[in-house]
Amino acid sequence: MKNTFLILIFSISFSVIAQEKKDYTSKVATIDSTIATLYSVISGDKGKARNWELFKHLFREDAKLIPIGKKDKKTTVRYMSTEDYIKTSGQWLVENGFHEIEIKRETQTFGDFAHVFSTYESYNSKDDDTPFIRGINSIQLFNDGTRWWIINLYWKQESKEIPIPETYLPKQ
Repeated sequence: MKNTFLILIFSISFSVIAQEKKDYTSKVATIDSTIATLYSVISGDKGKARNWELFKHLFREDAKLIPIGKKDKKTTVRYMSTEDYIKTSGQWLVENGFHEIEIKRETQTFGDFAHVFSTYESYNSKDDDTPFIRGINSIQLFNDGTRWWIINLYWKQESKEIPIPETYLPKQ
């Protein structure tokens, strides 16, 4: 009886551990799947929690997320880890709703090294007709022989002073 109980406990424990460890292999198998997962994991309706485990899985441990912005009327950059991004933006994404849609992409690769210039539009809801911001993500990726990793995500929002150049917009 004691052995049966121990086997049952072991089986339940192993099953719980196996369920907690998700298989995200298909999400990072190609450049396309990695970029699509990046956009989908930060996007969601107002009140919808994001899958931060999957978000962190996309990035190498030492990867940086680097937005360009304005501070005291000067253009600046801010360097964040995935944890920093979650702490500074995670709650806002859920409270406001956020859907980022890729509208054009240019990809350059050299073996296991890739650079993606990805133009995006952002909406609070999938039903919105007009984006509240647009910009360009510069995404550097590395393939270690088994999967693609995001090394850096560097982005800039469009402004009236600096609109997105036509070459990075879809052809009309």
